[in-house]
Amino acid sequence: EGEAATIVQKQLDAYNAPDIDAFMETFSDSVKIYNHPSELIMSGKEEFRNRYATMFKRMPDMYGTLMNRMVLGNTIIDQERVVFIKNDPPLEVFAMYKIAKGKIQEVYFIRPN
Repeated sequence: EGEAATIVQKQLDAYNAPDIDAFMETFSDSVKIYNHPSELIMSGKEEFRNRYATMFKRMPDMYGTLMNRMVLGNTIIDQERVVFIKNDPPLEVFAMYKIAKGKIQEVYFIRPN
């Protein structure tokens, strides 16, 4: 699977821990997060860290289960089932990760309409 898949798995493991420091370690300083195809929702590690640190605190039961992973070079597409609040139905989402220089540079979330 290679280095790109290893980085994305580390990110998922840290998300599920939840360990904000280990989670942030997998992302580039200039990370960009999009709603697919092109709606920029977060830019830069500081904004990203603030948003996720808040989510980790507010939703301690947040957990992502990997359903499927596709690897194409430095692009990883994960199909995940994410629980935000215990006993709420999980959300199915695709997360497409672009990896460069050992870090996640871009993430594209694809949600059901």
